[in-house]
Amino acid sequence: MSQRKVALVIGAGSSLGSAIARVFASDNYTTVVARRNGDELGPLKEEIESKGGECLSFSLDARKEEEVINFIEKIENEIGEINVAVYNIGANIRFNILETTSRKYYKVWEMAAFGAFLMGREVARKMLPRKKGTIIFTGATASVRGKEGFAAFSGAKQAKRALAQSMAKELAPKGIHVAHIIVDGAIDTPWVNKLFPEYVKEKKKIDGLMKPDDIAQNYLVLHNQPKNAWTFELDLRPWVETW
Repeated sequence: MSQRKVALVIGAGSSLGSAIARVFASDNYTTVVARRNGDELGPLKEEIESKGGECLSFSLDARKEEEVINFIEKIENEIGEINVAVYNIGANIRFNILETTSRKYYKVWEMAAFGAFLMGREVARKMLPRKKGTIIFTGATASVRGKEGFAAFSGAKQAKRALAQSMAKELAPKGIHVAHIIVDGAIDTPWVNKLFPEYVKEKKKIDGLMKPDDIAQNYLVLHNQPKNAWTFELDLRPWVETW
C-alpha cells in the first residue's frame, strides 16, 4: 500500500472546504476531496496540482450509508491510509418554524449530522487498529446556540457537536484525535457577498470578515497537535464578533 499521507475532505465546496484541501496539500498531503457533484471539484484539483500537490476528486452523497462505506474502503485500499478526515458539509438554511416542513428539517439533519456520523464511524473503523489519526468536524454559531429561523440548522449542528464530543471521549484514549471547530462569524464567500453586500463592504474595511484560507490553517494546526496537548473544541471568530 502507498505510504502517502492522505487528507480527506467531505464537503469540499468552493469556499472553506477548498481552503482546507489546499492547506493540507501545501503540507504534502494527498488530498481526497468529495462533494455531491464531483464535477464541480475540477478547478480545485487543477489549482492544487498546478502547485505541485496531489488531489483526487470524487462525487459522494454523504447521506448514503453504503456510498460512504464503499468510499472510505476505496480510499484505504487504492490511495492510502487516511491520516486526517474533515467533515465540512454545511446545510445552512433559514425558515421560520411554521415554514419548516418535516422534509426540510430531515434533509438538513441528514446533511449536517447523519453524514458526519457515517464518515466519523467509518474513518474511525480504519484508524482504530493503527491507534492514530485525526477526525475534524466543522461547526458554526448554531452549534452552541439557536436563533429565530434556524431551528433545523441549529438542531442539526448541535447534534453534530454532540457526536464529536462523544467520539472524542471514546476515541482519545485509543489514540484518535477528534475535534470540533466552531466558526462563529460570516465567512468571505460569494454567497455571503451576494446576500449581504453592505454588511460585507463594512466588515472588509476593518478586517472583520472571516477568510477561508485563514480559517483552514487551524485544521492543520489541530491535526499536528501532540498527544499531550490535544484540543477538542476550537472557537474561531473575527475580532469584531460579539459573543
